[in-house]
Parts: sequence; structure tokens; C-alpha cells
Amino acid sequence: MNIAVNTRLLLEDRLEGIGWFTYETLKRITEQNPQHTFHFFFDRPYNDKFVFGKNVVPHVLFPQARHPFLWYIFFEWSIPFMLRKVKADAFISTDGYMPKSSKVKVLNVIHDINFEHRPQDLPKRVANYYKKNMPLFAQKATRLATVSEFSKQDLVKTYNIPADKIDVVYNGCNAAFKPIPEAEQVKVRYKHSAGRPFFLYIGSMHPRKNILNLMKAFEVFKKMTNCDMKLLLVGKAMWSNKDIQSLYHTLIYRHDIHFLGHIKTAELARIMASAHALTFVPYFEGFGIPILEALNCGVPVITSNTTSLPEVAGKAALLVNPESSEAIANAMIQIYKAPHIREKLLAQGVIQRQKFSWDKTAALLWASFEKMMR
Repeated sequence: MNIAVNTRLLLEDRLEGIGWFTYETLKRITEQNPQHTFHFFFDRPYNDKFVFGKNVVPHVLFPQARHPFLWYIFFEWSIPFMLRKVKADAFISTDGYMPKSSKVKVLNVIHDINFEHRPQDLPKRVANYYKKNMPLFAQKATRLATVSEFSKQDLVKTYNIPADKIDVVYNGCNAAFKPIPEAEQVKVRYKHSAGRPFFLYIGSMHPRKNILNLMKAFEVFKKMTNCDMKLLLVGKAMWSNKDIQSLYHTLIYRHDIHFLGHIKTAELARIMASAHALTFVPYFEGFGIPILEALNCGVPVITSNTTSLPEVAGKAALLVNPESSEAIANAMIQIYKAPHIREKLLAQGVIQRQKFSWDKTAALLWASFEKMMR
């Protein structure tokens, strides 16, 4: 078969959640199915490491699709043209976008529809594009995949999609995330947190990620414990972080909060493995890969009791109301002052992390594709 794939999020040194999903699944699928030809559709010059084998044919399409008008051109004009040119038998899109007019069978991966529930977190033009087009993408796709049972049920209820059209394909975890020796942890702490233990957040500075309440909770935690703990926030700014800047300058313990920006995967894994706990408390999440990364590093987790997060964390996390900075602070205090709670979470983490791997993800995604083609 000629299988076309949307690979516009395979960006050198800039892989994030959906980009990693694309990379890890397609690398395995293309290697395990050499009898098929995979046409990768990029929207800019690509790195050769994303051409996984002789059965992968890369194509650079115009334009670079990075805002609503260009999304429309890329998916409604460029991709349909290329689908005809390469005589594609099917199209896989791993980021939810797809051409609405094409007659080719489409397996579309919609990770979540957070914009339906929190449109205020996005620029108006972007939110409007999603709200107008994503229901059509979901309805017109031949088959859908998503990354949690929560997201599946959200698609069923919000867009009236038949449940038997949707397959749950959980995320996996990068192999770089694993425990490191205490001596290495000490080096990481001296490099990033002045030698002090730290709570860790990983993700963008997007409003949906609830950075404001996390910072407020850390302020309460410091007042209650008077300890030397730091809070490290790793991730690039998205849309706007003016509210974060404004709050930061009002905090008494602001000098114990360190913004590290974007960190490459190898160093990020070392930082995670050195954390006292992961504090990941978004309002809405389709999956929450940082939870898996923490579990695989042997690090306890504090996360939200909403959306998909309890499903991913299982019994290996303290679940809190993300709307309450006091609840988040209380969980921080428990992790800090109660070693038996920490040890219990770590034991549960060993069990929970076995449920997820990129090998399983790739197998489930390919099974969904085969189901579509049957």
C-alpha cells in the first residue's frame, strides 16, 4: 500500500507531546511494515533522522502550516494534491487535522478537545478554527484514535461520534526517563537548583497548565514548612505568560522559583530523575506524558483529579483539585513531611508504569489502521 502520513510536527530538537507520539509510533510502524511505502508530508525542510527506512519517502509541502489560514491551505489544498500525486491508499494524521474533501480513507488521531471546554485559554482566532473544524475532522475521518478513555468519551459526548469508531491508543514514555544514581542527582541539583531539592513542572506555560495556582501553592508550602525546597518550571512560553510574570513579582519566595525554558530530552530526563516530586496540575489534559516520565524515573507525582489524569496516574499519585492552590500545597506538604506516603506512591508507580510503552502504542495504532482498511 501507499500510506501517506502527516508528519509536520517532526521538528528537529523541538519535539513535544504530539511530535513525540508521531516519532515513536511511526518509527516502529514503518520498520515493522517494510512491505508498505510511507509518504511523509512535512511542511518545511526535514531532518534525515525522521526518514526511518527505505520504505519512507519524504515530501516537503507548501506552506509552513503554523496558523489558521495556513492550516487551511496546507490541509485543504496541498495535502489533497499530494494524496492524488502519490496515489495514496490511506492517510494517517497524528495531530487531529485532515483534509475534509479527500476521498482517501483517513485514520485521524485527536488527542483531546480541550478548546471545547476552555476556549478562553487560546487566541480567539485559533479557538474559532478548532471549534469550527475539529467536529468535521472527527466526523469525516474513516476511523479515529485518541490517547485515553476520557478523551474517547469526550469525543462521543461532545461530537456524537459512535464509540465503536474510536480506538484508545495510550501514549508511551521516552526510554531516556529512568532513575539515576544519587551522585548524579546531586550534580543536577547543583546545576539547576543551587544544590537544593526541588519540585518539578514540565510543560508549556499555557494557561490550561495552571501555572498560577502551582506558584501560589508553592508560596503556601514555603510559608508552612520554612524549608529550602525549590520549584523548577521547564517549558517554553505559549500564547502569553504575562499573568505568570505579574504573579511572580508579587511572591515572597519568588527567588526559589526557577524558569528553565526549553530543555533537551537527555538533560530533561536527568532533571526529572532528580526531582523530589512532579507537580503537574493542569485544568485539562488528554493524557499527561510527564506523569509517565516521572513514574519511569521513580519520582512521586502530584496531579489533578480531573479529565484523563487519574486514568494515567492510577494509584501512583496524590490527586488534587487544580482549582485550589491550598489543595496543591497540602499535597506538597504531605510529600515533603510524610516519607511513608512517598514510598507508597513509588511502589504503586512501579505497577502503573508497566501499562504504558511506545511499543504498545505503535501496535495499537497499527491495529486501528488495519481495522480501518478492513
